[in-house]
Order: sequence, then C-alpha cells, then structure tokens
Amino acid sequence: MTTSTTAAAGGPPVPGEGDAGPGGRGPVRRLLSGFGPAGPRHGRHTLSVDQVDALALPIGDDGVIAGVDAHGRPAVLGLNRPTPYDVVLIGGLWTAQVLALRAAATGARVAVETGRPQAWQRMLHAMGGGQNGLTVYDVGRVPPQGASAGTPVLVVRDCGMRPPRGRVVSGPWQSLLTLLPYLSPVAPGLLRRARLAGIQRVSPDEAAELGRTMGLPRAEVESLPALADGVTLWCADGDRQYVTTRPTDAETGLLGMPRRMD
Repeated sequence: MTTSTTAAAGGPPVPGEGDAGPGGRGPVRRLLSGFGPAGPRHGRHTLSVDQVDALALPIGDDGVIAGVDAHGRPAVLGLNRPTPYDVVLIGGLWTAQVLALRAAATGARVAVETGRPQAWQRMLHAMGGGQNGLTVYDVGRVPPQGASAGTPVLVVRDCGMRPPRGRVVSGPWQSLLTLLPYLSPVAPGLLRRARLAGIQRVSPDEAAELGRTMGLPRAEVESLPALADGVTLWCADGDRQYVTTRPTDAETGLLGMPRRMD
C-alpha cells in the first residue's frame, strides 16, 4: 500500500518526519490515524482495461460429482439449491446409491423412501445406522426433513415403476431424486416436471418413447440401448451429457462394480 504525507481530500495536512514537533524540539514521527506507522513505499499494482478480461479464478461447480464426461472432466450435479429441484433417474439402484453416498459426503442429509429396505441396509450400517447422514423409510412414511441452507437434504424415492404420490416433495434446499428401474406409464409426467433427467441403458422401444417425450436427437436415441454399465445420459434445459460413474475403492467395497440391473 502506498502511503503519503498529504492528508485525505478535505482534511488537514499530516506532518511528516521532517516536521518540527511541539516547542521546536526536532523531527517527530507521526502515526497515520487508524493505519499504524507509515509502511514501506511500493509501486502500485495496476492493470490496463485490456488486461482485465485475462483475469480468471479457478472456481469449479459446486455439488455432487456424478462421474466424468467424454473428455475425462468431472461432471457435477448441483443438488443443493435454494429452490425446488426434481431429478428423475431411469436406471439402476447402484447409480442412485452412489449419488446418495456422495451427497452425504458433501454434508447433505439423505432420506431414502423405499419398498425394498433390505437393498439399503448394508449402506445404512456402513454409514452409522442412520446417525451419519442417511435414513431409510418405508413408502409413504417419510417425515418432514427440515431442510435449510446449513443442512440441505436429498430425498431418494426408490418406490418401483409406479411410485405413489409422496408426502415429501422438493423444496428450498431439499432436492428429490426419483428412481425408475424402467420406463413406466408415470415416467412422462415425472420427466416433464423434472429439472434434471438421467437415462441409463433401456430397450429400443423405451429409447424411442424417450426420444419422443424428451425431444432427443436420433443419434442419442440409438445410443441408449447400448450404454455401458455405469454410463448415464444426463439431460437438463436442452443440455445433454454422457457421464461415466467410476466408483472409488470404498464405493466398490460397499456397493460392488457398476451395474444396470439389481
């Protein structure tokens, strides 16, 4: 910071080291009020207008890493939001459980509504039996979660092909992920309301139906029946991206290798 012996605009002159003190006793070192003694003098750091555009801060997306994209870059799902956020995943339980684990790792609480609680028990025990960010409820028995900015919530609905109307819905800081194992009659309605949709390997007939419902290009419709295990086509607001979920060693030990069927 550059210091000066002149006062701020509108203020009285500030004596410097060469000014005489009271009674003419010689130089007096004055303190600059509120800033301590005058520091060393350095040149100012300035940028021209043309250089400002070159500035960049390495700030990435904030959220759950769902995997990597086609270029090997992290693909992040921003699940913790101040507005309601609905996600539909037409795919396997393995992917939903990996997303739940990773959401809990970011500090979110995860509430699972499921008709097959035994499929979540190993994961529940590994995370502390409901005391460490994950709770499992029967269908229709999920209580209000009290989500907030400090304690965001992800509700996972694992309720089969025809999930009933849920008591708990998405809201501020509470996202809702609905898992469908296959394309069912309720899927089009859920997809229309969703902000984000994930599609894993489906049959050619299901792919054609999804193409019509979601307006997918022909190339992507034809790719859906051949997607590998662990690969998901994520779609949001006209943007589509293939993402490969690669488990960590801990996730492999708990959930096994990627798979579409359970």
